[in-house]
Amino acid sequence: MKNKKAPIKKLLILFGILVFAACMIVPIPYYVEQPGETIDLKQLITVNDQKDKQDGSFSLTSVGIRRATAFRALVANFKPFEEVVSAEELTGGSTNEEYEQMQQFYMESSQNAAIEQALKLADKPYELEYKGVYVLGVEKTSNFADKISVGDTVTKVDGQSFTSSEKFMEYVKGQKVGQKVTITYTHNGETKEATEKLIELPSDKKPGIGITLTDHTEIKSDETIDINAGNIGGPSAGLMFTLEIYEQLIGKDIRHGEKIAGTGTISSDGTVGRIGGIDKKVASAVESGTKVFFAPDDEITDEMKKVQPDIKTNYQEAKAAAKKIGTDMKIVPVKNVQDALDYLENMK
Repeated sequence: MKNKKAPIKKLLILFGILVFAACMIVPIPYYVEQPGETIDLKQLITVNDQKDKQDGSFSLTSVGIRRATAFRALVANFKPFEEVVSAEELTGGSTNEEYEQMQQFYMESSQNAAIEQALKLADKPYELEYKGVYVLGVEKTSNFADKISVGDTVTKVDGQSFTSSEKFMEYVKGQKVGQKVTITYTHNGETKEATEKLIELPSDKKPGIGITLTDHTEIKSDETIDINAGNIGGPSAGLMFTLEIYEQLIGKDIRHGEKIAGTGTISSDGTVGRIGGIDKKVASAVESGTKVFFAPDDEITDEMKKVQPDIKTNYQEAKAAAKKIGTDMKIVPVKNVQDALDYLENMK
């Protein structure tokens, strides 16, 4: 007599195999953020067609992002420096194309700010040509959402021109929520205007247009500075770019042969700004054998605390990550690029 349960058992086993395979290889609408690469900037930056030949290194640190499967998402929950995020959390609701464009604009802006700071610190003459303000993202709640698009360039607010996105935002935040403003912008080469009310921004409760901006600038100098960042995006390498370029410009070993990494945006006045995923960057730096790690010692405002009561500075987050790992890598707080240079000077 045949065993009728045998075919059913085989089907159940086959079904289980298929389910397991699907969990392993079928992507889900989530991503895993994890420690990325720590990259020696000697590989990316040349000044006047020469590479950095000094001992030691200045390195950028990165966060690795990969599309999750159900299995990979499950594994991430048991790893200390991995985090599962939704597509909405990662891109802010932007399309993949918009997100990639945004990251590249941030990188371009970061490079220009770093080059400017390095030239300034090295006392090298240069000219900064301001070309406008790129629109990198538009909030769904913005009253300009159906008018201004990612890739447009804003040139004026209420008829006034600005020399940076910081000045632009300073003006807008000085107005009132619900107040009407007129934005002049270019779309596909055509100049347009739109008049709408300002909204309250959830990040700091200040009035805003509800668009993400970055400067479009170009630096002209007798020094030839090339940064080949490849597919690396975002603004967080600004500080380390500045230090590497500065060392090459002055032709002096300011890192004293040490392996130094770090993170942080760089602004036009040298301020080092807050970034995301610093715990993962600390883990990456430790893995690469880094001795010193520069972390932004950013200001936490009352407005930021209201939105996120347990928020910590990047420096505090980096210290906590280093303690969790149990490393002797030195975490150094920096508010501006001069703080980093002062620390390097005292390393002698």
